[in-house]
Amino acid sequence: MSTSEAEVSFEVAIEQLERIVSQLESGDVPLEKAIELYQEGVRLSHICGVKLEQVEKKIEMLVEGEAGVTRKPFQPVLEDKGN
Repeated sequence: MSTSEAEVSFEVAIEQLERIVSQLESGDVPLEKAIELYQEGVRLSHICGVKLEQVEKKIEMLVEGEAGVTRKPFQPVLEDKGN
């Protein structure tokens, strides 16, 4: 991740991504501009994904068991897409 990407907060990246999606969904964007917006959206999506992964690595769950409360690393549940 470049320095400029590291400086963008998750919230700012999501806000910009939502704005881009709105513009693209409107259909009022010339093709060249749509391609630029799409590329920027992909970049912002990557930034958000990386930041979420970093946060997941920091989160610990407290699990209560017979031996008392223990700490366990967070492991996100993968949704079953079911076909």
